[in-house]
Amino acid sequence: MACKSCATGEDGQPKGCRNNGTCGTDSCNKFTVFDWLSNMSLPNGQEPFNCVEVRYKNGRKQYYKNPEKLSLSIGDIVATQAKSGHDIGMVTLTGELV
Repeated sequence: MACKSCATGEDGQPKGCRNNGTCGTDSCNKFTVFDWLSNMSLPNGQEPFNCVEVRYKNGRKQYYKNPEKLSLSIGDIVATQAKSGHDIGMVTLTGELV
């Protein structure tokens, strides 16, 4: 069985990352992100960084400011304004690492 973004070969083994479907990163390490600061708290009086990273289909990523201070978490599905209407993406990173 392959990751959802990797193809499966004739022998049934996944192609792509060569990890036999066990990469566990949702996209075979294509634009993956690890939040190194997730277990750390901000200093007293410091507000979180107001930007988020959003991932779209085909590996495209974009960064947005969050001036309304919406409560966004990694994995949230969001709609963003685009030239031709709107795009639907997933929040992949928030806070200081953006």
